[in-house]
Amino acid sequence: MSAKRTENSNGGFVLEAENVRKELRMGEVVVHALRGVSLAVRQGEFLGVVGPSGSGKSTLLGLIGGLDAPTAGRIAIDGVDITRMSEAQLTRVRNEKIGFVFQFFNLIPTLTALENVALPGQFARKQRTNPQRRARELLGMLGLADRLHHRPTQLSGGQQQRVAIARALVNQPPLLLCDEPTGNLDSEASDAVMKMLRQVQQEFNTTVIVVTHDMSVASEMDRLVTLVDGQIAGDIDPRSTAQQAALKILRDKRATGELAAHRP
Repeated sequence: MSAKRTENSNGGFVLEAENVRKELRMGEVVVHALRGVSLAVRQGEFLGVVGPSGSGKSTLLGLIGGLDAPTAGRIAIDGVDITRMSEAQLTRVRNEKIGFVFQFFNLIPTLTALENVALPGQFARKQRTNPQRRARELLGMLGLADRLHHRPTQLSGGQQQRVAIARALVNQPPLLLCDEPTGNLDSEASDAVMKMLRQVQQEFNTTVIVVTHDMSVASEMDRLVTLVDGQIAGDIDPRSTAQQAALKILRDKRATGELAAHRP
């Protein structure tokens, strides 16, 4: 298994977003999806982004991942400014520096678990290890050593999401972006996926950012950023007393099953 990543040369920041704005034009109406978001995330953080529907959570994640461009502001990933890159340059950054995990697993149905995971490694400009070997290691770490040759339709939802996590990690990116990764899972599978994400963060010192509307999932995070109307309404430092108190309340409710009742 690969060793932990050492701290990068950018002061330990894997993500730096400065005054990021995103405007969406719908006919004659301009929607201000993000209104000057600034956020810095260090290597190895386990961060959740929460907020009501339409608050800008997925928009922010898409901009961080280079899937869209901000109207204004700056975004740097692992010290690399991606704000005005060409599509070819962004493709390389996404392949080398960012792993994506989505609510809908987006696995290729005709490929086995092993083939799905190894695929991004075959397109890497600089292969750090053999993609097939790396895929086997990751699937084994995530408890799927006996499912290497199963296709997605032969796997449960939780197993498919673990394959998707392994695929996101095959190129050893410093940043893992997860958009509602438990949204299609039952509570047992959701718990398993969150444990896997925590294991990834601890094993590889990977920065994990999870967008979620599920407060049970949010209770697992070390730092919570709350978006409201395209702005950061709260950013609770993991070292603060307030953060510890807030997480204790969430975890107590989670332990009694009060939060589980609200799971979609």
